[in-house]
Amino acid sequence: MEPAVSQPKLTPASSEPPLDTGWMVDLYAGQMMPDDQVQALQTSERAFATRLISRGGAVRGFKTAVRQIEDFPIRSNDQDYDLYDYVSRNRVAGLLIAHNDAIIHERYELGFEAGSRWLSMSMAKSVATTLIGVAIQDGYIGSVEEPLTKYLPELIGSAYDGVSIRQLIQMTSGVKWDDTHTNPASERRHMLELQLSQDHGAIMAYMASLPRVAEPGTVWNYSTGETHVVGALVKAATGKWLADYLSEKIWSKLGMESDALWWLEAPGGLEVAGSGMCATLRDYARFARFILEDGVIVGDRVLPQNWVTESGAARDVGGQVVNYGYMWWSVPDAAGSFEDGAFSARGIFGQFLYINPKKNILIAVLSSRSKPRLSEVIVDNDFFNAAVTAITKGY
Repeated sequence: MEPAVSQPKLTPASSEPPLDTGWMVDLYAGQMMPDDQVQALQTSERAFATRLISRGGAVRGFKTAVRQIEDFPIRSNDQDYDLYDYVSRNRVAGLLIAHNDAIIHERYELGFEAGSRWLSMSMAKSVATTLIGVAIQDGYIGSVEEPLTKYLPELIGSAYDGVSIRQLIQMTSGVKWDDTHTNPASERRHMLELQLSQDHGAIMAYMASLPRVAEPGTVWNYSTGETHVVGALVKAATGKWLADYLSEKIWSKLGMESDALWWLEAPGGLEVAGSGMCATLRDYARFARFILEDGVIVGDRVLPQNWVTESGAARDVGGQVVNYGYMWWSVPDAAGSFEDGAFSARGIFGQFLYINPKKNILIAVLSSRSKPRLSEVIVDNDFFNAAVTAITKGY
């Protein structure tokens, strides 16, 4: 008898709590076989209740460059690689490279297709904080210097009392958090357990219960939980769900090809703002183009002046340089300089939006790597810098 093939247990999205989401624990633990994991990343919206991010009218496409980039050299970890290595060894499912608003490389692998959605993982964090900027531009929020408790009074008396919006979106709140996905005892895994329970308000209650371990603004500590607070802040300030506000202000106006989805903490509840957004490769690239175009849509400024620059800027925290802005990662060039002002959204298992304002380049990467972090063969920043070099030299 042939051995049974393990399959992730997926349940349809509906208004009722899912029947079985246990496979999500295996995913975050990095304990899924390749085919199962690809299926999970393409159909993850079936695990939890979701909210629709509606597209708008006419699709705004990219131009297609007459000359496509098929290969280029990549130097990483003192080894020489090429584009074929990056796609195969880093288990890339979708790759789109655009220069001057023209696609110069677009590829789909591992059974992934142009019309299919893929899970964003922590790329969603960068989308969520972008909506803070939109809310400031719209006048719902005064500034990033305001205290969180002005909008979230339920945090009065918690470790977030006295934390500013800026400190929240820069992850310098000083609140205790371990974001290790593969550690069952981490706060990140406890947050996943709360998400699996699909209990309204449970994640925010947990965030309010955490202790403070440093003074706000003095220490940077990566925390997926803090992005959930971002989602609660957007809802409290605007009166609108994260997905609805994203659709109203951005998604419906960028000429997206498809509706997107966002996981919910429970049916009818808050979005899981730090993860769980599901969209197509080209639509992720369109969002990156919106950021590359400085948050302006058809002449309408949607983000405040300098918001995009601030979002991706490296900064000093407690005497140390941190390559992290408003939940976007700053990306140094091959020489270690930040002259291009390049930055990226990124998520576990290899999800990336790379944006280089000076060279007018964007790259979207969707992957299915074996572990949440550090399982790639080729360092992604090395790949991005190699692509920039190839493009600027005329490939």
